[in-house]
Amino acid sequence: MKKILIFLLFFKFIFTYCQKIELKNVTDSSQTFKGEIGGNAITMELHFDGIVDCHQYQHFVKGWYYYVKYKKKIPLTGVYDLANLYLYNFGNQQNKSSKFLHENITNLQLVAKTDSIAKVLKPKEIIILQSDYSNKKNISGNFYIENKVYPAELFTKDSRIYRFNNYLILPNNKKINTYDLLNPAGGNKLISYASDKSGNRVLLYFEEVSNFNFCGMCGASDGEKGYRILNFTNNWNFKNYEDFLIESCRENIYSTKITKNKNSKVLQFNFDKTTNSPAYILTVDMKNATVVKSK
Repeated sequence: MKKILIFLLFFKFIFTYCQKIELKNVTDSSQTFKGEIGGNAITMELHFDGIVDCHQYQHFVKGWYYYVKYKKKIPLTGVYDLANLYLYNFGNQQNKSSKFLHENITNLQLVAKTDSIAKVLKPKEIIILQSDYSNKKNISGNFYIENKVYPAELFTKDSRIYRFNNYLILPNNKKINTYDLLNPAGGNKLISYASDKSGNRVLLYFEEVSNFNFCGMCGASDGEKGYRILNFTNNWNFKNYEDFLIESCRENIYSTKITKNKNSKVLQFNFDKTTNSPAYILTVDMKNATVVKSK
């Protein structure tokens, strides 16, 4: 009986830890939402349709919505503005009016006037949804048709259409998205993973933009670069993570000195003293999936 138990435990260990861990990068340029207009169930699909100026989260969208009861698609065009949505149905002038919006909304100041610019074209329907990036409540607003106003809501806390998803495939049939878990910047690459008595670790290298507004501070930089450790329990339940920057426009980290050991599995980054921090060393052990900061 003891031998059978040992065999079963060994088989479980092999099955759990021989499962391959993967990181899959998927960039979304469209989203499908469920919601309500005036208490009636709707489905809405929106597609990224080009950046207005130089901020990734100020862009044109196009798509459709339908009432679930009827399933007749009603075309939409408009603007996604820092989590808010301004959507319009222009009837048989949809394509012409969409082109007009693209040609007349070209910068931050004009994005703020989206509704007044669109109303010149006399839209048949208007949907305005207000949100933010706090992810605390569903997106809500109003639906306008003729002289009537109805409440509108999407059953989601995130209105972003354009998303950088990094799906981390883990043992025990678990999957997490770093977009939700870490930040929406993406740019992660799987380096290694390891286990010990404290649990499981995954080492990622990342290169991500410093600022989604390319016209703003650090918008033209090469981005934020570094390593991050994701910590899990023995059953691959997520615990926490920690970032270690090796280059950063936001933090003013540049010209890092790098040394390698003989087998190149251990990297050492030497950071000089600055006005904001003392000198320190980051040691990245790619085989054991660890990053250690020392003086």
